[in-house]
Amino acid sequence: MVRKIAIEEHCLSPGTVEYWMPTVSEIDPAVATRFYSRLNDFGEQRLKAMTNGGIDRAVLSIAGPGVQAERETATATRRAREANDFLAREIYKRPERYSGFAHLAMQDPRTAANELERCVRELHFVGAMINGHTNGRYLDDSANDPLWERAAGLGVPVYLHPADPLVPAPVLDGVPVLRRGTWEWGFETASHLLRILYGGVFERFPALRIVLGRLGETLPYVLWRLDSRSKLHGNVLAKPPSHYLKENLLVTSSGMGASEPLYCALGALGAGHMLFAADYPFENAEEAGRFLDAVRLDEGARADIAYRNAMRLFGLPQPAAAS
Repeated sequence: MVRKIAIEEHCLSPGTVEYWMPTVSEIDPAVATRFYSRLNDFGEQRLKAMTNGGIDRAVLSIAGPGVQAERETATATRRAREANDFLAREIYKRPERYSGFAHLAMQDPRTAANELERCVRELHFVGAMINGHTNGRYLDDSANDPLWERAAGLGVPVYLHPADPLVPAPVLDGVPVLRRGTWEWGFETASHLLRILYGGVFERFPALRIVLGRLGETLPYVLWRLDSRSKLHGNVLAKPPSHYLKENLLVTSSGMGASEPLYCALGALGAGHMLFAADYPFENAEEAGRFLDAVRLDEGARADIAYRNAMRLFGLPQPAAAS
């Protein structure tokens, strides 16, 4: 079993529960209760799941949508800071097992940039997780440039996590199984990343790194197509879209336990742009760990995905039992 650093592992803080609860309003109450219990646990349940999956360290993040769903900017800013302080206290109890992503109130990007810097410099967090749009404002909006500039300057990545679309896609009407995590979130998040790309964010901040789960939310599959259609419609970027995706995008194995999409991402982006994640507690950490252990890979690539890329990206120590 290769030792692992997992980087999309969710939790809740006291002030973010009310934002999370609507995301499970339409699933089996018993499942929602199980998720809730595990999100609030930083001890026995979580550590057992990590051990069973061969995960030495988890980068923890507040489960979405978090304070980005808040309408009052001052309330969102205060609760984001409280959530980060809460998470820092939990990490402090087990610094050898946990690291953290900052939770940001993107209603005010300049204040969010300051909070990111506080979290990195004072709380020793390793980046941030942003849960999609914020009350309809997507991250390609130039108002968000202070956050991108700060993240690039600090040398920390931003994990772009799914969120519900502003308006549910009509094509999914009458087929509720396709909403949210089955299909809707992937389409929404890939489209959001493409907005960022075509909005010139990577040109303005070439050192910026954005992370996507689900092995890139299908984007590695369509690199050629993006380049082809961009030429047809008049590419507004200095370089083909695939260039920026290969330079500025990293992807995780979160929520994807099959070899075919892994090989596609590996071929499109290279092992240096791939990281391990379990998506606990929404996915089974042991199953995610077993998949990476067993899938046919060059052992150097397996180690890169399992822990070496996370070590380099976040400045984390090597897992004690890594081979």
